[in-house]
Amino acid sequence: MELNENARIDTSQIDDERSSGGGGGGGIGGLPIGGGGLTGIIVTVLIALVGGYFGINNLGGGGGSTQTGDNKTLAQQCSQAGKLDKLECRNALYVNSIQDYWKDAYPQYFKGQYEPSTTEFFSNRVNTGCGAADSGVGPFYCPADDKVYIDLTFYQVLSQQLGAPGEFAQPYVLAHEYGHHIQDLAGKVNAQNNQTSVKVELQADCYAGAWAKNATGTDDGSGQKIFTSITTEDIQQGIQTAGQIGDDTLQKKSGGTVNPAEFTHGTSAQRQKWFSEGYNSGNPQNCDTFAAGAVS
Repeated sequence: MELNENARIDTSQIDDERSSGGGGGGGIGGLPIGGGGLTGIIVTVLIALVGGYFGINNLGGGGGSTQTGDNKTLAQQCSQAGKLDKLECRNALYVNSIQDYWKDAYPQYFKGQYEPSTTEFFSNRVNTGCGAADSGVGPFYCPADDKVYIDLTFYQVLSQQLGAPGEFAQPYVLAHEYGHHIQDLAGKVNAQNNQTSVKVELQADCYAGAWAKNATGTDDGSGQKIFTSITTEDIQQGIQTAGQIGDDTLQKKSGGTVNPAEFTHGTSAQRQKWFSEGYNSGNPQNCDTFAAGAVS
C-alpha cells in the first residue's frame, strides 16, 4: 500500500480533540483509562468490551454534549513535507479516500446523496451524541451525531495484542466504521438483538471490502490519486485483521469457551468472508447480510 505524497489531505473531515483532553466520565461499555491511553490493556479486558467496540455505539447516558476540536495544528502537520510519516495525517487521508468513494458509490447503489461524516480523533475520553465514552470501547460510530470516533492508540492494541500489525488494518478499521454510516443513511443501523447485530457488523465489513476494491480510484478532489497502489498483501492484511477480531477468536483469547449466543460481530470466518465478498465484487449491493440464509 502506497499513499500519494502529492495528494492534498483534507483535515476539515477530521475533528482533532486530542489536545482538548476529551472530557466526560463514565463510558459506553468502556473503562477508565489513564494517561497512557490504550497501551497495556490486556486482551481479557477487551473481550469484555467486544459487544461495544469496533462497531456502533448508541448506548450510554444519551445525548452527551459534543465539542469541536481545534484543527489548526493538524492542518499544519498535514500540509508539510513528510506528512505521511505522521499517523494522524495518514488516517485523515484514509478518511478522505473512504468518503470520496462513497460520494459516488452511495447515489449509485442507494437512494439519495451521500452525506459526509466527520471522524473525531480523541485521547482517553470523549463526549458524543451517544453519551460519554472512553478509549476502552475502541473505534465506533455514533448514529446520534453521525460521527466516527477513534483514539489512534487503538492501533497499538490491534497490532500488539490482537495480532493484526499490518498497515492496511488501519484503513480497514475506518472503512468498517464508515460502513455503519452508510447503514445509518440507508436506515439499517439499528441492531435490536445479537443476531441482528452480527448482520449489521458483517455488512459493515463487506462495505469496507467494497471500498478497498475501489480505493485506488479515489482522489483528493483536484485529480491527485490518494493511493498509488494497494497490493494483494494489503488485502490479505485486511482479511487477517477481520479474522483476529471475530467473536469466536476473541472468546478463545479470553480463555473462555466459544458461546455463539454472545456473538455480536460474527465469527472470524464470517468476517473474513464478508470483507472478501465486498472486495471481490466491489459492489455494495452484494453486501446484503440481511437476506434469508446469508449469515449462518
